[in-house]
Amino acid sequence: MTDLLTLENLGNLLVLCFLQAVLGFDNLLYISIESQRAPVAQQAAVRRWGIIIAVALRIVLLFVIIRLLDAMSEPFFVLNWEGVLTGGVNFATLVFIIGGVFIMYTAVKEIGHMLTIEHLDTDVEAKSGKSAAQVVMLIVMMNLIFSFDSVLSALAITDVFVVLAIAIILSGIAMLVLADSVTRFLEANRMYEVLGLFILLIVGIVLLGEAGQAAAHAMHDPDLALRFFGYEVIPMSKTTFYFSVVVLVAVEVIQSGYTRKLNAERRTGARH
Repeated sequence: MTDLLTLENLGNLLVLCFLQAVLGFDNLLYISIESQRAPVAQQAAVRRWGIIIAVALRIVLLFVIIRLLDAMSEPFFVLNWEGVLTGGVNFATLVFIIGGVFIMYTAVKEIGHMLTIEHLDTDVEAKSGKSAAQVVMLIVMMNLIFSFDSVLSALAITDVFVVLAIAIILSGIAMLVLADSVTRFLEANRMYEVLGLFILLIVGIVLLGEAGQAAAHAMHDPDLALRFFGYEVIPMSKTTFYFSVVVLVAVEVIQSGYTRKLNAERRTGARH
């Protein structure tokens, strides 16, 4: 026990908590949006149980990754379609591809729904017909996919299981506290749900970029990087991702304020 109570472990825990907070933003956004597909009366419980189950499974995932890190990093096969598709494919590659494609599909499907819906105040339960259990399973599954990236990043800081587990539990508590607030904000400001879906679309692209380098980073072999038609698939940096998010949010806030101002001037002009 005394071996755990060191300044190094405390410092690593603080860094990990910050890392989990930064990497958990897109996860929290997905939870808030996806939970609205459940019946209205059960949405809060769906968010709560989705996060609790996902955090428990994330700790299991962490334990499994620590034990099987070397085995999972080894490529299952190497693509060798010269000039078209080359590179290594390992477990992380498959996780990032499946997660990226699913998130992009979800975002595009919901954006398409917003463009075709006739009544904006339609109950979200009628929008998708998903049960609470289905939504919980989706939240848990996507949480694990988001977790894969953050767990691998965390292992680069420390391999002390207890420190990593505490950081995951604290990030889960933070999501439990914030999830309802984020969802209420999206419900009160429906235009920001569109913004959230476009951010999720970018997240899907980020995950596909991570897939391109997963095997190369794991094996420290640049030749295993995925290449399409000779072009290497390079992941988007976290700095670029968050800069894009800030720009999107800034544009939405300014446009919303400008729209309100124009509507107020039009109402004033109509009265005169």
